Amino acid sequence: MKKEIAKDLLEIGAVFLRPEQPFTWASGIKSPIYCDNRLILTAPAVRGRVEHAMAELIRSHYPDCELLMGTATAGIAHAAITAELLGLPMGYVRGGNKDHGRENRIEGRLLPGQKVVVVEDLISTAGSVLEAVAALREAGAEVLGIACIFTYGMQKGLARMAEAKTPYASLTDFDAICEVAAEEGIIAAEDIARLKAFRDNPADESWIGGKK
Repeated sequence: MKKEIAKDLLEIGAVFLRPEQPFTWASGIKSPIYCDNRLILTAPAVRGRVEHAMAELIRSHYPDCELLMGTATAGIAHAAITAELLGLPMGYVRGGNKDHGRENRIEGRLLPGQKVVVVEDLISTAGSVLEAVAALREAGAEVLGIACIFTYGMQKGLARMAEAKTPYASLTDFDAICEVAAEEGIIAAEDIARLKAFRDNPADESWIGGKK
């Protein structure tokens, strides 16, 4: 499944690899990869495969799930579609409290002790998704874990999730993307080591230009 989803994401440009012309993140870090899983929503065939795969992922990893909560904003649509497939209720967690009305952070009905899975589109350093997890736990939810479409597998993110005692499951990951991209001729086989060097230490830019 990981390679099939990876192929889909590469095909529609939701994940784009450019090791020779790195992207610049907001933090200033140079990156060989750009990910925009919102594009999945505009590709019906891929969207269908992704959402059915997400439903199966949740069934297998979190069989006791009672409620899906999407992260704002990219996880909301995926949570809604997957919840429909599973016949489950859903809601979402805002990035911060609303500044009007009831000033909600969590939108949708959440009962104390309810078993929740957080739906995220991608995980890098895991900061934002763990903020959502913390808000849900503070509101009384039992967070079973995170279900995401793509994960970088960065050590910072993995360490944060372990520290927060929050499991995660992902449809595809950085290694699968690299492998499929090489098979499809999107990158050269020798670029895989460079890409993984970035993933393992994003602050070290020695991978740029093929430098070891």
